[in-house]
Amino acid sequence: MPPAAPLVPPKGVFVPSPTFFLPASDKFCQPPVDTESQVQHSIFLAQSGITGIAILGSTGEAVHLTRSERRDLVAAVRKGLDKAGFPDYPLMAGVLTSGELEETLQWLEDYAKAGAQWGLVLCPGYFGSAVSQQGIVDWFTVVADRSPIPVLVYNYPGVTNNVQVLPETYRELAKHPKIVGVKMSHGNVSHHVQVSLDPEIDHNQFRIYSGFGNQLGPIVAFGAAGVIDGMAAFYPKTVTRLMQLMLQEDSTPQNRAEIHRLQFAVSQGEEFVMRYGLLGIKEATFRVAGFGNLDGGRLPMRGSLPEGAWDKAKGMFLQEIQKLESSL
Repeated sequence: MPPAAPLVPPKGVFVPSPTFFLPASDKFCQPPVDTESQVQHSIFLAQSGITGIAILGSTGEAVHLTRSERRDLVAAVRKGLDKAGFPDYPLMAGVLTSGELEETLQWLEDYAKAGAQWGLVLCPGYFGSAVSQQGIVDWFTVVADRSPIPVLVYNYPGVTNNVQVLPETYRELAKHPKIVGVKMSHGNVSHHVQVSLDPEIDHNQFRIYSGFGNQLGPIVAFGAAGVIDGMAAFYPKTVTRLMQLMLQEDSTPQNRAEIHRLQFAVSQGEEFVMRYGLLGIKEATFRVAGFGNLDGGRLPMRGSLPEGAWDKAKGMFLQEIQKLESSL
């Protein structure tokens, strides 16, 4: 009997969950992981209609956790989701190494044992522009060949010395049966669209996601699978509703009007995320959804927004999406 085809992530909205920590005992102490909040937030997202979770990516501060902490956190989330009535709930886990192959495979092996279905593998970027497109193809080929779970390419130039995966490179990567998609965390919508429409790619086996909800409508309209969006950690229903409408093949004038309103609210809300980053996401997740605290994360990402920043940002960027979220 031939081996089963690798599992492909579904279309929809994934959330790159922040990692929650208990309050630090002092300013120089790295606080312990708040596993209970992590599990409860994951259940909240599943109950809100989110398609799946990308745990321990960049927003998840994977680089600030030990190997055992990462493994145990994924296992706890998987167990918590199963117990809450969400068996086999889609769960990606971030692999954020500088490119060392054995270490990358170690992360993937740990995640497979902990219950993640996919590894979201950051492009190797330590050497920046010295990394060739063929080098990227060869590296991901070895990783996928040896990984116990399928992988997605995580293209985030902002943390990889501006390494950029080009559209023609995705065409080569998509030929590998265990490379099942990409998360593009950059503003080049043309790359999203080119890869999503490439006739040489089997789009049932290779899925394209953006890291930003403000790109949801434009890219899904041209074949992308969805988003892995940080704002959906605290406004899940609004982003999910927009995705549902974009996937409908027959759009009525009423639906188009709702899409426009939703996309405006989501794009405006994403301005908050763009300006305040990880600390903003964690503060909003606490203030809006009630998970975590205002201590931030581990050093050097400890802290909260400057005094008055939340009230100002809420008034500028989040009023419309807050109304929509409350109505859904």
